[in-house]
Amino acid sequence: MGLGLGSNKVGGSHAAAFLLGVALPTALLFLLASDRLGESLSSISRSWDGAGTTQLPTIADGAAPTRDEEVEFVGLAELLAKVAMEDRTVIITPVNEAWARPGSLLDLYLESFKNGEDIAHLLNHVLVVALDTLGFERCKAVHPHCYLLRVATTAANMSSAKGFMSRDYLELVWTKLTFQQRVLELGYNFLFTDADMIWFRNPFRHIALYADMSCSSDDYKPSRAPMSQPLNTGLYYMKSTNRTIEMVRYWRAARARFPGRHDQWVFVVIKRELVSTLQVRIEPLDTVYFGGFCEYHDDPEKACTMHADCCIGLENKVHDLRDMAADWKNYTSLAPEERRKKKGGFKWTYPDRCRKSSHWRKPS
Repeated sequence: MGLGLGSNKVGGSHAAAFLLGVALPTALLFLLASDRLGESLSSISRSWDGAGTTQLPTIADGAAPTRDEEVEFVGLAELLAKVAMEDRTVIITPVNEAWARPGSLLDLYLESFKNGEDIAHLLNHVLVVALDTLGFERCKAVHPHCYLLRVATTAANMSSAKGFMSRDYLELVWTKLTFQQRVLELGYNFLFTDADMIWFRNPFRHIALYADMSCSSDDYKPSRAPMSQPLNTGLYYMKSTNRTIEMVRYWRAARARFPGRHDQWVFVVIKRELVSTLQVRIEPLDTVYFGGFCEYHDDPEKACTMHADCCIGLENKVHDLRDMAADWKNYTSLAPEERRKKKGGFKWTYPDRCRKSSHWRKPS
């Protein structure tokens, strides 16, 4: 985004995690060639008809459409009911054919739950949203909960790896918000995560329950005010309330004001408007727990997720994420006493290919 979460034993340990300050998942559509997806899908609608279809609004409606599109949500309500935790939380991640190929991002994503600490059960609550039929077929081969997002009239090619900020790339990322709005309207909380991410342990324990939205950061400094953190929408939790539904509508509608921009760029520009206009509370997440290639910490005892942000190119993401997944496996294979000894000297494998691709510089 998205979300690696509590235990299931859904009522037991997840409930405990939730009470600790957990936040919950689900959302869709994702990023590929950089740390966040773009903006160019036709603007998104405000009203959902009884058939489960959203008609994207015209510019006169304030939405910012570039095409007259419909997004269909056939069978979504029934699937959410099967996948959701007892507290109506879903973890959502988006894929297309390129991301879902054997050995690509989807395999790394799903495998990380199995290799994480007490999070394998969370796979029961992961909804993989496919943007094309090939991605959908591949998803069904490796995961029980897959949903094909049907964009009725788009000309975008949803199957191939997208160049960052290409027209098709922007289509993908803005479609995500349409889906998220529908999930919220159906009464489900979600943790959205981009698929270029691996999970280590339950992140719900570090997500503030009181916030309307909890969002990852490119880099995090406790001394900064919340809205001064560089937020990254590759992972965020939203709970279903009237405020958050209106928040997503506002976000989508803002696209018309910033043509050619992706969803994260627009969000960062309007985040203070969301707080002042809608009175929402947005909480940034600490990179100690929610790391990424923009900023991470060499503390495997605290890390919950690792995001391949600050990275351009699918192959670069897969390569560097695979290295860190191997680091984690090696670390967790140690006996507890060996882990304690090694902790101070632990280092993640440096994400060289990703940081070179994005011309990364250390945050000041």
